[in-house]
Amino acid sequence: MRPRLVGALIWMTAFGVWISDSRARLEAQQEPSGMTFALTGDSIITRRLAVYTEPAFTRLIALVRGADAAFTNIEMLFHDFEMYPMNESGGTYMRAEPALAKDLAWAGFDLGSLANNHTGDYGVDGMRRTQKHVAEAGIVAAGVGQSLPEAREAKFLETARGRVALVAVASTFPDHSRAGNTRGDVPARPGLSPLRFTTTYVVTPERLEQLRLAAGEVTGRPAAAGDTLTFVGRRFMAGATPGIRTEPDPRDLREIAAVVRSAATLADYVIVSIHAHESGRAGITEPAMFLPTFARAMVDAGADMFVGHGPHVLRGIEVYKGRPIFYSLGDFVFQNETLLRYPTDNYEEQRLGVDGQPDDYLNRRYNNGKSGFPADRLIWESVVAVPRFDGERLVDVALHPIGLGFGQPRQVRGRPMLAEPALAQKILDDLTRLSAPFGTTLTVRDGVGYVNLTAAAPRP
Repeated sequence: MRPRLVGALIWMTAFGVWISDSRARLEAQQEPSGMTFALTGDSIITRRLAVYTEPAFTRLIALVRGADAAFTNIEMLFHDFEMYPMNESGGTYMRAEPALAKDLAWAGFDLGSLANNHTGDYGVDGMRRTQKHVAEAGIVAAGVGQSLPEAREAKFLETARGRVALVAVASTFPDHSRAGNTRGDVPARPGLSPLRFTTTYVVTPERLEQLRLAAGEVTGRPAAAGDTLTFVGRRFMAGATPGIRTEPDPRDLREIAAVVRSAATLADYVIVSIHAHESGRAGITEPAMFLPTFARAMVDAGADMFVGHGPHVLRGIEVYKGRPIFYSLGDFVFQNETLLRYPTDNYEEQRLGVDGQPDDYLNRRYNNGKSGFPADRLIWESVVAVPRFDGERLVDVALHPIGLGFGQPRQVRGRPMLAEPALAQKILDDLTRLSAPFGTTLTVRDGVGYVNLTAAAPRP
């Protein structure tokens, strides 16, 4: 081969390698560094998502898909009515077409909690079928199992940028859906991973004495003296400031923390999720007292993110030891008015006969849309939280406001879209106010909120 031709080939090869390396460096510079998460609240899905193409919707889906790992609470049961409903539900007897689990995966979710107040609506078989359909959709789900240890355990997602562990529990649930242990002689009870809590009603010393006298009159025997009293199934305590004091069950907290500590040694990032309706004195937007105690204990045990959901409204954000605590991320999908069927129990509680239809039930339940969920604007406003980590360090938490169609017809509302500017500002103003008691402030840029991470630090 001629020297000139050989030289040209060498030059072309070197030039190709240089171009390839340059492109790789450019792509690396353009791609955000670190591990990014998309975290959402409740997904009550009863209708297809993948058929819609509005820009505000497709941009939201792109946001979720663009994360390295995306989480939602799957507050739905997927089955074909192969089993009967239990005599107690979580409110609505949840059920959707099994194929809709794939729509959640299509939207970008690869992590989900199955521990919530609807886990047991259709018994153990309903829970198991939901597990099966969610797994077949490719979503890693935690929070339920064939025994309490299995319901407690972490589940793991493998990603190119890190291994993610999910631990999911619920504090709000009918007791029949709580998983149990076995001594080996009787099978364990399948169900969800519970976080129980104790409730104490604090009253003035004068009021406690009045209750003590009332207890003596009702029971026919004097109540024991002291600073506490158990009466009508409730525990009362004397205190200077009346209120309700809740504390996590020590055994449940200890067991869950042990799982989190183990998961932190097996994964790069740990998410702890809780479904909790319980609220504080300020109302539904304030978490009950036991929730901050539990959340901080989970961070102490090694959790990198704490995600609350359940009340269907936003609650405040706390940054504790450099880790974000979202006390509630509200709703992501809220389609509980378009279920195909409701059990007889639902119709009877609204005094409807066998000829009642789903719309009759919904109109009675919500007073033709004038009360309950349809009438509460906060139910239909939320955010998608996007934390970003550089190694163990939390470097960014973006909050993307979404609207779910408040005031729209029943068959329309419930599907999320990125909020228009006025609504986005309103949602972020609300979240700023709710986060202030936790010492958290937000900065708003181009319609997106950012948590001011003054306490960011490596994992404790």
